[in-house]
Amino acid sequence: MKTKKKWMTTMMAGGLALVVTACGSGDANNGGQSSANANNAPAPVEAAKVVESTEPITIQYWHSHAEAQMEGLNYMLEEFSKKYPHITVEPVFQGGYPDLHKKLQAAVAANDVPAVTNVEVSSLPTFGDSGVFTDLTPWILRDNTAMDDFSEGMINAYAFNGKQYGFPLIVSTSVFVYNKTLLDELGVQPPQTWDDIDAFNEAVTLKENGETTRYAFSVPGWDAWYFDPWMINGGGQILTDDQSASAVETPESMRYIENFYKWKTDGYMHIGYGKGASDNMRQMFLGGEIAMVQHTSANIKMYRENADFEIGVSFVPGDVKRISNIGGAGIAMMDGASDEEKEAAWKFIEHMTSAEHNIKWAESVGYLPTRKSAIDSEEGKQYFERWPQYEAVFEHFDDVTPRLQHIAYPEFRTHYIEVIGELALNNVDPAMLMPQAAERINEILADYE
Repeated sequence: MKTKKKWMTTMMAGGLALVVTACGSGDANNGGQSSANANNAPAPVEAAKVVESTEPITIQYWHSHAEAQMEGLNYMLEEFSKKYPHITVEPVFQGGYPDLHKKLQAAVAANDVPAVTNVEVSSLPTFGDSGVFTDLTPWILRDNTAMDDFSEGMINAYAFNGKQYGFPLIVSTSVFVYNKTLLDELGVQPPQTWDDIDAFNEAVTLKENGETTRYAFSVPGWDAWYFDPWMINGGGQILTDDQSASAVETPESMRYIENFYKWKTDGYMHIGYGKGASDNMRQMFLGGEIAMVQHTSANIKMYRENADFEIGVSFVPGDVKRISNIGGAGIAMMDGASDEEKEAAWKFIEHMTSAEHNIKWAESVGYLPTRKSAIDSEEGKQYFERWPQYEAVFEHFDDVTPRLQHIAYPEFRTHYIEVIGELALNNVDPAMLMPQAAERINEILADYE
């Protein structure tokens, strides 16, 4: 198959997931995009054998945790060592996600892999499809792991073709971060539906001599992760139901970007794109030039610490649907590890994603808790007292869904990102360019038939 020939190159970027039967399936769990593999029932899986051993063993954990996350990681490693003193986990920083993924490719080629690794969420299907990761289902069955304690979307994001290849570890989603002080002064609320946006724009935007001095809101154009949910919420989809062709050019899929074109042309909306776009958007928001920005929930802490006004957070507005996509990274087991290493890796995966440490871990790294029981605990209630901005996310806990699950997604998404870029930089009408992007997407998809 052509997919097997291309996995080494497509692994540079990402895609997403379907889950084990116990966690559900279908459009609601896939950001409005059906899976071409949904009808392929997985073969029965046997539970893993119980391994009772206290023989010393050392495994490596390859990761991309930034310096700010290391205090939390060190805490988790210490707690793991207390529980399993015979297992030594060596954390090995491998750079950002692209570097980590390249090094995993090299390790597979050299037949010298770590036992456990981070994986950026959109790259999970590519690694899973190529046989690099181990299906965790046998261990899940053996230990009766409470899969329904995770949000459905979060756990679905780390599965593919009916196999659970990983668990969510550092999870984010895009949200609207807004200047609550300003909006309260103006007597307006962040829009909850598309129908609310025009009135919000009129109330919040400032113009002087025909030039916008304060935009109502900004949407990042540098990553499809931010605007794919707009497409889906408007009733569109990235690919056709059978995933054989592009759907980005259909009327339903074009609704969001046609609105973007209008809002930007009229001076209400800012779109970040190009070198330094993220930093520029942040500074414009903190400087009062934008009232509300769509950004990763992982930046909520940064905004709260740097703004000289009160920060509010709102879930992205909805229309036909109201979802947002999962970001961040998970934790997975390498299939090339030995049986003994896999058992140790499973114990480490369970520990890192356990409800017991979920709140402390999430707060220490600035990402989202992933366990419902942890969120509902007394510790969880105290967390929300300290961080009320996160409540807007967890009111929509099951509306945070996986991205499109197709191993060519990281390759073909660049073409419709470029359309956003032309709109952001040159104000080109997307209706002129999206059909061309669709043609290029179809050419790429043909290579995966």
